[in-house]
Amino acid sequence: MKLQSFGLGLLLSAAIFITLGMTVLKEKQPMYRHVVIFKFKETATKAQIDDIVTRFRALPSKIDTIIDFEDGVDISPEKLADGFTHCFLVTFKDKAGIEKYLPHPAHLDFVEHLKPILEKPFVIDYEVK
Repeated sequence: MKLQSFGLGLLLSAAIFITLGMTVLKEKQPMYRHVVIFKFKETATKAQIDDIVTRFRALPSKIDTIIDFEDGVDISPEKLADGFTHCFLVTFKDKAGIEKYLPHPAHLDFVEHLKPILEKPFVIDYEVK
């Protein structure tokens, strides 16, 4: 009988956890994502590119509207990147976050260091719903 009570309690706990989890998911606020992908000039050195990556990774500690940050280098076997190599995903709570980020002195300083070695950027923003 104790085993059945334990199993029923476990089942009830799981049901409550799932129900609460679904409620949390439904109440999730939209986020604003800023996707940035770089194609560097052929003359850009590894040291210059590494410096840009380091500088970009430092922005979340300098700009408080950034709530999440990811980056990576293209490893796709499809070979469709057309020379774009580095991808950065910057997440903000809302559109107001990116509106503070873009003119922020730390971001502007980053862009000034980037310009001399950047061939072409690809940027897309979207709202996660």
